[in-house]
Amino acid sequence: MEDDNGGVGHGDVVDVYPLNRYYFGSKEAISKKDDDDLVDRIHRLKANYEVNGMRVCVEGVLLVELLGRPHVLLLQVKNSFFRLPGGRLRPGESVVEGLKRKLSNKLSPIESTTSDNWQVGECIGMWWKSSFDTLPYPYLPRNGCRPKECIKLFLVRLPISRKFFVPKHMKLLAVPLFQIHDNCQTYGPVISGIPQMISKFSLNIIQG
Repeated sequence: MEDDNGGVGHGDVVDVYPLNRYYFGSKEAISKKDDDDLVDRIHRLKANYEVNGMRVCVEGVLLVELLGRPHVLLLQVKNSFFRLPGGRLRPGESVVEGLKRKLSNKLSPIESTTSDNWQVGECIGMWWKSSFDTLPYPYLPRNGCRPKECIKLFLVRLPISRKFFVPKHMKLLAVPLFQIHDNCQTYGPVISGIPQMISKFSLNIIQG
């Protein structure tokens, strides 16, 4: 059953499997956009906005167990900033298919396709940017300015085991929820808000 945002509802219990049940490898980087500096990035965003309008991004929240506690999988780019796996939707692309494509791009073997068995669940949050260089807000700004970007977060339920392959310029890290909670300075407002977003779920922590 699909929810109102295109995800598939699975109820309120989320199984969280041990980190040691997953394999982590690397692959060649696919995109060079992460090497852009801030000026180049803003220029590219403005150019895309002129052509396609508001940018819509989809990101996945993937949970694992470590030391008996829930952790979220985050990508660290160039040993610097953190991000959730995901990215921009193509024009006319659905949120679910777009997120599956981006998850495969970031986390699957290079030869994989969007048919990977990603279980995209509920939309757990939406964030908005009123300009290209501002932090996102969890509500639509009412300052008379058209939003430049919408970020939608989806809970992605992992199977009992899986192989992850991450581009070489990134690291995939398991970060405990208590560490990111209210830690906007390190992780930004979206990631640091994940503990609140998933608080409605009952996490079934599976150890061993």
